[in-house]
Amino acid sequence: MGIYLSSPKTEKFSEDGENARVRYGLSSMQGWRAAMEDAHAAITDLDASTSFFGVYDGHGGKVVAKFCAKYLHQQVLKHEAYLQGDIGTSVQKAFFRMDEMMRGQRGWRELAALGDRLNKFSGMIEGLIWSPRNGDGNGNTDDWAFEEGPHSDFPGPTSGCTSCVAIIRENQLIVANAGDSRCVISRKGQAYNLSRDHKPDLEVERERILKAGGFIHAGRVNGSLNLARAIGDMEFKQNKFLPAEKQIVTADPDINIVDLCDDDDFIVLACDGVWDCMSSQQLVDFIHEQLKSESKLSAVCERVLDRCLAPTAGGEGCDNMTMILVQIKKPVPSRASLSDGPLASPGDEPSGSNEKLPASDGVIAETKPAECGSSS
Repeated sequence: MGIYLSSPKTEKFSEDGENARVRYGLSSMQGWRAAMEDAHAAITDLDASTSFFGVYDGHGGKVVAKFCAKYLHQQVLKHEAYLQGDIGTSVQKAFFRMDEMMRGQRGWRELAALGDRLNKFSGMIEGLIWSPRNGDGNGNTDDWAFEEGPHSDFPGPTSGCTSCVAIIRENQLIVANAGDSRCVISRKGQAYNLSRDHKPDLEVERERILKAGGFIHAGRVNGSLNLARAIGDMEFKQNKFLPAEKQIVTADPDINIVDLCDDDDFIVLACDGVWDCMSSQQLVDFIHEQLKSESKLSAVCERVLDRCLAPTAGGEGCDNMTMILVQIKKPVPSRASLSDGPLASPGDEPSGSNEKLPASDGVIAETKPAECGSSS
């Protein structure tokens, strides 16, 4: 793991890791923003057969992203569905649990502590991405009991974050996403989006927003937030007559379950600062080219961020950027391809369509790969 400054405007955090099943590299860059609001979790040993990777893109502040990096994977482990092998349900419940935990006195105290942790240090440390490896490991948490006190009625933070998570257990990949961070898999060099960017103008998002009493102006929820799903952002989740999944903004993630096979090259998770500059296929092509001369995955991630960084402030390439690159170690026994249905939230009935998901620069990533072992 290394930390370095490459120029006055770019502060980076890089890390590599591996176990017998996967190897990964990650890098984050503050870019032209005044502060780093991204966070991540990269845990190769969630349990003996499971690895967990997540990117969290904060907005309106960094504390919710840091909170998720610290606690979300722990809550996946705690849910009874996880013990029964239903990882999709356990990770969905963990997304909702983040909002629950951030309310009340203890939530207020924890968010305040996470904010102070970096603010009291120098400007250089201020920009570092938050990772649970920086001091909070994969330990158990208590029951987060309700506490009486001056902040017992704290409704939760007005800031929020996107959350894109990939969980690998044996030959199965579970992707959960809320927001516009994105997970992409490269299968025989072809990019396939495994998550959907939750923008307010998507029909399913617009319908929920309007039914919950919100509105969309200039592509933003209530004229403010350019995301339709996020953890935190409690000001958009105040309707006491609606469940969490039907609020103006919801933490409800799309869940996509994929069987991995020999044809899979790598998996990428990245915040929208990367996708604003490169389409899914452009990024996959760029990574393949870099892997011809670079074996260190974090170095490949750094090259991507350098490629995306704007030369001057203003426009695309100025956002915080975080990227995790995961390789599944070969050999992997061939299994089925992605499911036939489109991406859907848990419990939704598949529509039977195969609508391609949006990607930047006019290059559209496929959503349904050819079966493993077939000719491309």
